[in-house]
Amino acid sequence: MTESVVLPPVLVMGVSGSGKSTIGQALADALAERGDPSVFVDADDLHPVANKEKMRQGIPLTDEDRWPWLDACAARIASVEASGSRCVMANSALKRVYRDRLRESAPGLVIAFLDGSHELIAERQSHRHHEYMPTSLLDSQFATLERPEPDEAAVAVPIDGSVDDTVTAILAALSVTSG
Repeated sequence: MTESVVLPPVLVMGVSGSGKSTIGQALADALAERGDPSVFVDADDLHPVANKEKMRQGIPLTDEDRWPWLDACAARIASVEASGSRCVMANSALKRVYRDRLRESAPGLVIAFLDGSHELIAERQSHRHHEYMPTSLLDSQFATLERPEPDEAAVAVPIDGSVDDTVTAILAALSVTSG
């Protein structure tokens, strides 16, 4: 029996359409296959109805809209961790202050930043339907994005390959980051 590396909670972040939900679920599955019980949480599911309706109308959220949602996300991370499982959360977390808010309850949080060009993500968005996030908000997502800084325990992962390639790159980076 091989000993698994214990990883801190993982935040899979990036702009809308970068693949957070797909990569986050695949990462949680890969970690579980390696013996690290992991639970995937999609932060989109934690948005209050008012936030979803605002975005559905093409109106970007304000920081005031996001604080209660981020607090709900932090509570969910803590809940999953308290259950003995590893939390892998997909959350845009576009600004440093948002990631800091999540780190308040999860100080060991490791960030996998899904890094892709505006063109690539716009192309991906053109082939999908999202419950409340119209493609018209992509420009505001990129305008808001603050790339993670070196002191944030973050790895930038290019998203121009397959899901498996992206997950493999994150796993490799996490092994180094948490080691």
